[in-house]
Amino acid sequence: MASKLPRATRVKNKTPAPIQITAEQILREARERQEAEIRPPKQKITDQTELADYRLRKRKEFESLISRVGWNKSVWVKYAEWEESHKDLKRARSIWERALGIDALNRDHTIWLKYVHMEMKNKFVNHARNLWDRAVIRLPRVDQLWYKYIHMEEMIANVAGARGIFERWMEWMPDQQGWFSYIKFELRYNEIERAREIFERFVQCHPKVSAWIRFAKFEMKNGEIGRARNCYERAVDKLADDDEEAEQLFVAFAEFEDKCRETDRARCIYKFALDHIPKGRAEDLYSKFLAFEKQYGDREGIEDAIVGKRRFQYEDQVKKNPRNYDTWFDYIRLEESVGNKERIREVYERAIANVPPAEEKRYWQRYIYLWINYALYEELDAHDMERTRHVYRECLKLIPHHKFSFAKIWLLAAQFEIRQLRLKEARLLLGEAIGRAPKDKIFKKYIEIELHFGNIDRCRKLYEKYLECSPENCYAWSKFAELEKSLYETERARAVFELAIGQPALDFPELLWKAYIDFEISEGELEKTRALYERLLNRTKHVKVWLSYAKFEASAMCSDINQKKKCLQHTRDVFESAVSYLINSASELKEERVILLEEWIDMENSFGELGDANIVRAKLPKKLKKRRQIETEDGPAAYEEYIDYLFPEQITNNMKLLDSAYNWKKQRVASKD
Repeated sequence: MASKLPRATRVKNKTPAPIQITAEQILREARERQEAEIRPPKQKITDQTELADYRLRKRKEFESLISRVGWNKSVWVKYAEWEESHKDLKRARSIWERALGIDALNRDHTIWLKYVHMEMKNKFVNHARNLWDRAVIRLPRVDQLWYKYIHMEEMIANVAGARGIFERWMEWMPDQQGWFSYIKFELRYNEIERAREIFERFVQCHPKVSAWIRFAKFEMKNGEIGRARNCYERAVDKLADDDEEAEQLFVAFAEFEDKCRETDRARCIYKFALDHIPKGRAEDLYSKFLAFEKQYGDREGIEDAIVGKRRFQYEDQVKKNPRNYDTWFDYIRLEESVGNKERIREVYERAIANVPPAEEKRYWQRYIYLWINYALYEELDAHDMERTRHVYRECLKLIPHHKFSFAKIWLLAAQFEIRQLRLKEARLLLGEAIGRAPKDKIFKKYIEIELHFGNIDRCRKLYEKYLECSPENCYAWSKFAELEKSLYETERARAVFELAIGQPALDFPELLWKAYIDFEISEGELEKTRALYERLLNRTKHVKVWLSYAKFEASAMCSDINQKKKCLQHTRDVFESAVSYLINSASELKEERVILLEEWIDMENSFGELGDANIVRAKLPKKLKKRRQIETEDGPAAYEEYIDYLFPEQITNNMKLLDSAYNWKKQRVASKD
């Protein structure tokens, strides 16, 4: 069964019509086209009977409408206004009272306003006053009712009555505007003392900065500078610590003193405010203070204001990113330039409180310098040694030594104790450092300190501990042997070297062997040195070892001709052994072999008449310029030139190969014939 396909939908023309017609226009045109006989005829009232019938019919319509939608206040308002327009105030008053009998309308202050407006328009003042009393009792939180009530009493010159209404209103503790209206009312009648008393009650009801500033400006306007200053001082005592608008208060107070030509007072207020208001909320204060100092201050004062502005900028930056330690460094540097110890310490404490988020050394590398700078400041600038010691101790407690540590902080703490002549405490610190963070820097510095004091036995114990922690450390072995040598303990030094080269793993064995060989050379032990070279060659056949061995043999010459020949023979034997090894075991090391031969020629020339460079020149190779293809990821690419070497034995082998090939070809030709 074939499935039914959906019928194609016809797309309507959605372009706008050339002439747009609104619904209002359609209704208006329909009304205009209405037939004349269909329109309701206009009624003309000619006598009292018709008027009475019209009023009765209209009242029935309103009553019927009220019975259906009595909750709608517009119906009641139209009904009452219709009765008022027909001069029937008694009925209008009755309608308003009926409307107020409905609870929802009774709570609607607009009903009260319209009712009172009717009474006032018809000059029924007592009725209006009675209504106002009922309204403000029913709706005491509607300020408009109080304002209208007071305005009516003031319009009829009942000042005492208006004041009484204000007093009733103030018992409900209205907003600031209500209090300001009361104060303005008293000022209109020049009742300064009454206005001052109202201000006192006002700031108790609304203890806000704006209220106190308004009070102070009132006193200032009336020439009471002392009273105005007292207002600001009382406001500062109450609101300076916990109010968010404290900045506005201090700015207003300082500007007041500036207007009174009290420059020093204004400066003190600005500085007090900058010390007590959080930096994040003092932007306007800083700008005002800077402008003040530019106008009245000297160079020092202006610089102090500029510092305050920079301080605000740093506060903003550290608030956005408290772990930006570079910003803290700049902030601390600024405070140190000012020199206020308490403020410097406060910034240091706030900075070190921002511990890195993870126990990874890369996060702590900048942070740890905050502690170091803090300790150095306390020691060098503040000269507070106990506080310095406390900073070092707290820093060492904070570092997670089980994951990583900082040798620098251990050493700085120990060196501080040494400067305080507390050697025992310094040793305890360094011993704890070795136990918790056995780092090379700590061992080196500890040994250096003990060596400086001449404690050789302690140095030896430290070297033993050092090498126990890192037996592969060639630097430590060399320094240990160097210490014994400096004490003329040759056998001890040799024993240290023997222990060192006997280790299964070393970080820089070439340096250790060189130090051992140099030690034996300095002691004049040629045979032992020669034996060391042989032992070294058993481990490595590097060309540098051969060259060093040959140079050692050449340096052993003296003035005796027989001894010179003997040294020359020893040197040649070393070179011969090296060349033989490179030929037999490392044929691919052609460049190293060339270097060795060139050094041999130079050494033969240095022997003068005893030397014979021709022996070596016969061993030199020929240089051949060749080409080879460069291999890339995409396959063979261009060609490059390089230098290759062809040694004499290779030439001989090639000639033998050619002779063999020639003889083989000759035999084949002879066999065919």
